[in-house]
Amino acid sequence: MIALVRYMFMVLLLSQRYLAPLLLFLGLVVVLTSSDTGPLAGTYASVAGALLPCSVWLTMALIGLEDQPHRSIVVVSSGSHCRVLLATIATATVWCVLLTAVGLTLPLMFGTHALGLADLALGAEAQLTCAFIGVAIGLACSRLVFRRQGYALVLALVLLLAVLLGKSVSPVNIMLTNLQNASDSADVLVSTGVLLAVAAGLLAAAAAITQAITLRKG
Repeated sequence: MIALVRYMFMVLLLSQRYLAPLLLFLGLVVVLTSSDTGPLAGTYASVAGALLPCSVWLTMALIGLEDQPHRSIVVVSSGSHCRVLLATIATATVWCVLLTAVGLTLPLMFGTHALGLADLALGAEAQLTCAFIGVAIGLACSRLVFRRQGYALVLALVLLLAVLLGKSVSPVNIMLTNLQNASDSADVLVSTGVLLAVAAGLLAAAAAITQAITLRKG
């Protein structure tokens, strides 16, 4: 599995398709957090929101790197469709973790904040919550599910709007609202952790659905 993740990581790295979502993330973080002096909870909410579309983009780009014959060779070499799908999710998650580290650091460089351990933990939770939801959307809108990427792109945009605007329904909307209204990171640390677990569950469900559709098509 580690070798498969390393292979996918290097394929995406060499393809340079990570550059567009990476630059989008960096640009959004700089614009949203530059000269910010407010509570870090609200700042990291903005960073997490920026990671959401970027994680969708990264996941779809990663899955779209290989055509069907090439992917079939990878499946045969690895032993199963499930291993390839899990490696894809793991690779996308690794990229998102790297972006999370950047998202934790840049607001401290461009703004003025009093930093605590609770702030860093909250920032990591918030970004990973959005990353898991983004990877889930990326799987659901990938080539594994949709042969025509025009339809997949439209669905991805609809799902992004739904998770951002779905009040009292979407874990992303609930989390971002809680963080924007929080004056102390410690106050929302536990509730954000619960939403992170919910996001992980949704990612697992998206992976199961994608796997079922892939096997049915195959």
